Amino acid sequence: MSYKRVAILGRPNVGKSTLFNRLCGKRMAIVENVPGVTRDWREGKAKLFDLRFTAVDTAGLEGFESDDLKAQILAQTARVLEDADVVLFVLDAREGILATDRILVDYVRRAKKPTLVLVNKCERDENAFYEAASLGLGDTDPIAISALQGIGLDDLRAHLAELLGPQSVQKNNQDEDFEAEGEETPPLQMTLIGRPNAGKSTLINRLLGQDRLLVGSQPGITRDAIRLDWEYGGRPLKLIDTAGVRRRAKVSDPLEQLSVRDTLQAVRYAHVVVLVVDARQALDRQDVLLAQKVIEEGRCLVIAVNKWDLADRVSFDEIKDVLLTSLSEVKGVPVIPLSAKTGHNLDKLMAAIFKMYDLWNARISTADLNRWLEHATTRHPLPLSGVGRVRIKYATQIKTRPPTFALFVSKPADLPDSYMRYLQTSLREDFDLPGVPLRLWVRKGKNPYVKDENPKPVRKKSYEK
Repeated sequence: MSYKRVAILGRPNVGKSTLFNRLCGKRMAIVENVPGVTRDWREGKAKLFDLRFTAVDTAGLEGFESDDLKAQILAQTARVLEDADVVLFVLDAREGILATDRILVDYVRRAKKPTLVLVNKCERDENAFYEAASLGLGDTDPIAISALQGIGLDDLRAHLAELLGPQSVQKNNQDEDFEAEGEETPPLQMTLIGRPNAGKSTLINRLLGQDRLLVGSQPGITRDAIRLDWEYGGRPLKLIDTAGVRRRAKVSDPLEQLSVRDTLQAVRYAHVVVLVVDARQALDRQDVLLAQKVIEEGRCLVIAVNKWDLADRVSFDEIKDVLLTSLSEVKGVPVIPLSAKTGHNLDKLMAAIFKMYDLWNARISTADLNRWLEHATTRHPLPLSGVGRVRIKYATQIKTRPPTFALFVSKPADLPDSYMRYLQTSLREDFDLPGVPLRLWVRKGKNPYVKDENPKPVRKKSYEK
């Protein structure tokens, strides 16, 4: 079922993103008391009591570094208005009507869309509510709300239901369909990370085949994670563009700190993370730290060496050697030279992403694991402990995403990390799992001759890579 689109429009800092987050039921947009936080428009499934619709958060018209960036935002806003079924025009009750509000009023009038005027931040009784009526905009009188505290949303629901129509009103038995829509085939979560100005947004625009995200020569255009639905080769994906991450010592602005936090959260929920690096620049320690963060989180990693059409001093082999030396624990991470601007090698990038995703979901039978374990311990005998050797009784895979294995060991404390590294390397090579983070958990099983021993396996140590 397709849901009607409700666009949220207004100048900066009137509370558009706060309202968007409330309607979507979670924090999907960064909220900060400075202009220009929201840049690329975003959409999400929204609920307002029994109403179900798609909410679209848009940028204001202030707080941007260049005229080119502002022109892109105006073009995006025009497209959002064209596709919207209803417009929520948000004003600030504390500041009243400003010149920027009147400019946006003209945009809304030209769009000729059903409109509701919302006077936000109405915790105090301000005269702006009556001033808003003088704009002559909207299909009803202005509605006083507080997006932060949830005041006035019942009035908003009553007026919005009339404009959206009865098909947007959901009964209880239909609400599950709204939540589960699209979950039969969960999309592959593909997150792009990297330093500022590496070309992440340009790469997503090239994949989508449209200018969906703002791009420019200045770093730091993207502020928060933007999630976009896409399909490639019949497989559904969710592309997630993130803000560039600089070295921690250089990050002092509170807004940039929020952006970095949003980026790291996007990594935690990703399936495959594409680290975008600039082929023209020497590899920075920050690139390596970002790659290591992905591996620590157990996500798939693919490295995209962007702007390859402009590279003239740094060879691909040098870049690959540095990256793979720094990430020796996950040998075989794909490194793809490409150009987001021209589209060169994007097919190879997508092939590598799907391959890593399939490996990430790989499952190995317990019988095959224990045959491997017998051969591995024969090739390289287990270390001595006291009068005998440490024994690994058996191994089993306990989960995927990433592949995680439990080793039941007689004396876990006496199994050195060097032997764990050997097992991890052997496991990767024998089962053809290049570049995938593997986790090995060491556990001690029940001693059948001790009656009062805890029957549950106790984890003594672990080895995660």
